[in-house]
Amino acid sequence: MTDLLYYQDSYLKEFSAVITAIDTGIDSGTGVLRVALDRTAFYPGGGGQPNDEGWLEIAGGKWQVASVKKEGAAIWHTLADATAPLTVGATVSATLDWERRYKLMRTHTAMHILCAVVWRDYGAQVTGGNMDPGQGRMDFEFASLQRELVGEIEARCNAEIAAARPIRTQILPRATAFAIPDLIRTKINLLPEGISEVRTVEIVGLDLQADGGTHVSNSSEVDAMKIVDYKSKGAINKRIYVELSS
Repeated sequence: MTDLLYYQDSYLKEFSAVITAIDTGIDSGTGVLRVALDRTAFYPGGGGQPNDEGWLEIAGGKWQVASVKKEGAAIWHTLADATAPLTVGATVSATLDWERRYKLMRTHTAMHILCAVVWRDYGAQVTGGNMDPGQGRMDFEFASLQRELVGEIEARCNAEIAAARPIRTQILPRATAFAIPDLIRTKINLLPEGISEVRTVEIVGLDLQADGGTHVSNSSEVDAMKIVDYKSKGAINKRIYVELSS
């Protein structure tokens, strides 16, 4: 089992860990392999948020962490150009690509603010979404979406960002979490039946959702967001594209 440091401190940039398993079979002969660690701050991706990237160092060697994936209770880190030998039990020093991670945190929080404003003020559920560092898109159940309404949504989102709302996370028993009204904003509940605990992310005074990603600690860190485009994806499905201002 991998200790999930990204849930304990989403601002952790560097950490040490022990290699618990090595998989050399994913791309044999090319110098690409993956390792599992006893603890990690690399987010493996999920809920529309991409996985983290960064580097591992050991005994003078340094490898790029090209992708990260959760399989069961383990987090696997795929390394590019891993030519020096790695062994189970060895201690590695890890560094996140912090500029990328922090922009993803800000983007993810911006998407929650967008979702919260649209739900609170227009009653529209989310039907899909995705993000990259500094930009994302979200689909809503809108029958129509005009430029005036888009401008209104953008202004209301930026007002919530400027309100400097604290952001808190919590792990709740499944029954307790599902007793919270409107905890699931997506059209389809994506939480597997077997999950006994649910992680929630709260933007205090604005939003409370089930979520497994990483976020900033205050809405003001988002800085500002702009709706750069919007499209119709069906009779009652409208897509909104956003970008961070910096």
